[in-house]
Amino acid sequence: MEQQKNQDWRAKLHEIIYESNTYAGKAFDVALLIAIFTSILVVMLDSIQSYHQKYGDIFSIMEWTFTGLFTIEYTLRLIIIKHPINYIKSPLGIVDLLALIPSYLSVIFVGAQSLLALRALRLLRVFRIFKLGHYLSEMKFLTVALRGSMRKISIFMLTVLALVIVLGSMMYLIENRENGFTNIPESIYWAIVTITTVGYGDISPVTPLGKFVASLIMLIGYAIIAVPTGIITTEMAVAARKKGFHHEVCPGCGREGHDDDAKFCKYCATKL
Repeated sequence: MEQQKNQDWRAKLHEIIYESNTYAGKAFDVALLIAIFTSILVVMLDSIQSYHQKYGDIFSIMEWTFTGLFTIEYTLRLIIIKHPINYIKSPLGIVDLLALIPSYLSVIFVGAQSLLALRALRLLRVFRIFKLGHYLSEMKFLTVALRGSMRKISIFMLTVLALVIVLGSMMYLIENRENGFTNIPESIYWAIVTITTVGYGDISPVTPLGKFVASLIMLIGYAIIAVPTGIITTEMAVAARKKGFHHEVCPGCGREGHDDDAKFCKYCATKL
């Protein structure tokens, strides 16, 4: 009887914390989203010197409050799944841990000499924003599309890299050193800035032939922006036509993304 109650308690908590297709699960996700955004806002505001001097104590109290809440959440996630080590080693589990560690390390690193280290640790708290992946159901859809397009985009980027090396080398030969093209790496930097349509303007061609080549690079730049977008859009369309994912979260390792007809977790073999 006691064992049955324990299992029911764990199953209920698992439904609230890991699942998002129930009222309680959605409410938990919304509350956690608000906490994440608010904690990030506190870190940002506390980095402003005037706000830190005026509201530093309030920010500190809020920071430790959020740290306590996230610690409880992380602990519960470990308690209610059968294989907590799998969650600890997962990308989201690592992010959750990184979001907690800096606050506790700041207690250890005290004294004037550690102020710089403290400021670096405070910046790590922005890792909390990556916890949003827990609560965005469309994240899996986007991940599949990006994973499917990664090889094509990688080949395309290698082509672009070869192109900017050739064009940068050409501009080094065409333009004079006085115009800013002092060496090939500097010319390649100019080609990258131009082909991505950023255009800082710190280096610019002066000769007619150099301007002509620059015009060609600018036109190529528009195609370069469009191609990766088209690749990802195509993969998203393919992912949309494919069989949907089973959004039930594994009670063993806390991961999702299983097939619709899956009976066992493909990561830890726990029954779904």
